[in-house]
Amino acid sequence: MRISGTAIHSGLTSTVSLHREDGPIRFRRGGHTVEAHIGNVVGAARATSLGANGARVHLVEHLLAALAVRGFYSGVLVEVDNDELPILDGSAAPWLPAIDRLGEPPAPPPPLTLQEPLELRQGAACIRFEPGPTWLDCSIDFPHPAIGAQRVELPGHRWSELLDARTFGMLADWEELKSRGLALGASEEHAIVFGDVGPLRPLRHRDEPVRHKALDAVGDLALLARPLTARIVVTRGSHALHHEAVRRLMHHLSHEAAPA
Repeated sequence: MRISGTAIHSGLTSTVSLHREDGPIRFRRGGHTVEAHIGNVVGAARATSLGANGARVHLVEHLLAALAVRGFYSGVLVEVDNDELPILDGSAAPWLPAIDRLGEPPAPPPPLTLQEPLELRQGAACIRFEPGPTWLDCSIDFPHPAIGAQRVELPGHRWSELLDARTFGMLADWEELKSRGLALGASEEHAIVFGDVGPLRPLRHRDEPVRHKALDAVGDLALLARPLTARIVVTRGSHALHHEAVRRLMHHLSHEAAPA
């Protein structure tokens, strides 16, 4: 199944095809392959970017979140004709029909399981992993009258409830980005735009902004390439924070698994 849409930063049309293929989840762009793994992260500015073998793919987190929620940690090849995936409606939900056509996912690898907490801070932002059942607790605090402090908590089996939450931004910020040749494809069709007093179109959820931030965390955590059994607490998260936390988590677990 082919999915086409606007690439939010370039404004170009991007077309993606998903195929079943043994091996890790990976992207194919211009004949080159980029595995969806934390080791291939090359950018965190406004989205997660992967790069390897001379190719780059931008804005992968929404698709990776949808794949993870559907249980795919391997067995998918993503062919893309642009270096940026389409923004679609700004959420991960439009990817689901193509993913569901792939059939049942392969058996997942054993989950990473924590024996002790792991925490990472970057200024006021924090992500903490605690031993326990899979659970996501995400909170944000934006100085905007229609957003402010928001929090969402969901067990792993309910993360599908995050998939239709759309990306969001402030009208003034988007206009500034466009003046610098960025966000050329951004429009109200592809995201929630907040004006001075509120969103320019209705929200799907009262707390849609924090749900989208939680969705981004799920997509970035998919770069572990395996399930994670832990309570995950994210405060004012960002792609850069998520990426560094995954690196620390993998390093922590590799040492934990090493023989004494």
